[in-house]
Amino acid sequence: MEKGETVLLVRGRAATVDADRAVNRRLLAVAAEGRPAVRVARPHRQVAFGRRDTRSDGYGRARRVARERGYPPVERDVGGRAVAYTGSTLAFLRAEPARNRGDIDERYDRATAAVRRALSETGASLSEGEPSESFCPGSHSLQGPGGKVVGLAQRVRRDAAVTAGIAVVRDDAAVAEVLGPVYDALGVAFDPSTVGSVARAGGPATPGPVRRTIEGALVGDRATTTVDAEAVGTGDR
Repeated sequence: MEKGETVLLVRGRAATVDADRAVNRRLLAVAAEGRPAVRVARPHRQVAFGRRDTRSDGYGRARRVARERGYPPVERDVGGRAVAYTGSTLAFLRAEPARNRGDIDERYDRATAAVRRALSETGASLSEGEPSESFCPGSHSLQGPGGKVVGLAQRVRRDAAVTAGIAVVRDDAAVAEVLGPVYDALGVAFDPSTVGSVARAGGPATPGPVRRTIEGALVGDRATTTVDAEAVGTGDR
């Protein structure tokens, strides 16, 4: 994001899983119209499947497994394999217009550095990379002593790009418990012991301070206009 731009900062979450997901889609449209946006929030309890998951022969069974364990299954636009949100897990995104979005590697580098710096400020000790057989395996992750804590992904269009990610704050055991049978149904290698958390890495066990710190790092020194997620969902900004 260019210095001097006013960032649309979105806080809170919409009333339902579907409405909340619509907020994120709206932010990509906001960026396409020329305005950068940042959001760090706690999604509703759910398992969000990636596009690769939907092509798996075991996808239907994986959805049933998630639902049986109290995690409504959804399909997400950004990212690879399934991730689990427990209610304390954070999701973050930065949407950028085409004029200043940079290239894919540069966006990954900026977002990874910002989130790592933010979590370091909370006391969490993290390094780049992830253990083998982690959830949502990818090249852009942060890990702590207990395992993978953060994963990042991108969605790129001609007019805008979104860099997004997940940060496990404290419920690493719960994430591992639901993703174990989900990944088994999908036929994807997963070691439940590789799920870490901000808390296990030395940071807070409550989402609030982690959310605020990541939010500040993604915004940087830009001015912001803050709106509630429900307002974004209606297109009122």
